[in-house]
Amino acid sequence: MSYLLKSRREPTLHEQPSSEEQQAKINEVRELLVDLPAEMPGFLSDATIHRFLRARNWSTVQATKTLKEAVKWRRQYKPEMIRWEDLAQRENEVKRAYIPDYLDKNGRTVFVNLPSVKSLTSGKEQIKQLVYNLENFTMSSESAQDNVVWVVDFRGWKLSSTPLAETRQSLNIIQNYYPGLVAVAILCNPPKIFESFWKIVNYFIEPEMREKVKFVYTNNSESQRIMADMFDLDRLECAFGGRNTSGIDIVEYSERMRKRDQVRGASTNANANASSY
Repeated sequence: MSYLLKSRREPTLHEQPSSEEQQAKINEVRELLVDLPAEMPGFLSDATIHRFLRARNWSTVQATKTLKEAVKWRRQYKPEMIRWEDLAQRENEVKRAYIPDYLDKNGRTVFVNLPSVKSLTSGKEQIKQLVYNLENFTMSSESAQDNVVWVVDFRGWKLSSTPLAETRQSLNIIQNYYPGLVAVAILCNPPKIFESFWKIVNYFIEPEMREKVKFVYTNNSESQRIMADMFDLDRLECAFGGRNTSGIDIVEYSERMRKRDQVRGASTNANANASSY
């Protein structure tokens, strides 16, 4: 496992359609979706369709299929309705996964995950929190395309820290219901034992997502340089080579997430009203 900030594979370069061709494909997908855009105007925006098309290598057939599956899931799960107050054991779970109050140097949302922190909730509740965060990512920018830098701290990680069943379920949700959100996933300081787990998980990771996975060791000078290029080290957590030792303030974080909920709620209501006409 490389200690440098490299993916295991060189990225595959896909030919990008022109802007006119992209819009034509978006319009084609809209036609294939028939009445669904009117049912979920907030979700089935041009930006979302664009994201699904890009994740499916611009195949209108595959993008439409995945979007229909996502619509079916959203009808049942109702992810847009999940609010901060709906999450169980919020203080403990935030120590495991949170959205810090800083962006990377490219203006992308940062998501910090610490899987070695023992969860006090069920697997179902952990998935619910993941979905809540994913919904927040979609409002981070107008397009939400490649807008998330996922940083994982593997210090103290054990095989029992990340159950395989929940990992598979999480990957399914991320790749099929929120494709194209993650720009890069940085796996920081994974222990030797992680290699066997990674070989299994690799089977469930799509090639495009696999290309975005990077391995970093903070005691390596080249990795430190690359992290410094990506982040403001005064704000980046010390676990990832930064100088921030303050940790997460649950009171401040709760208030910030409640405010985000208000924004999301207003958007959801507006879209619901629009679909009724």
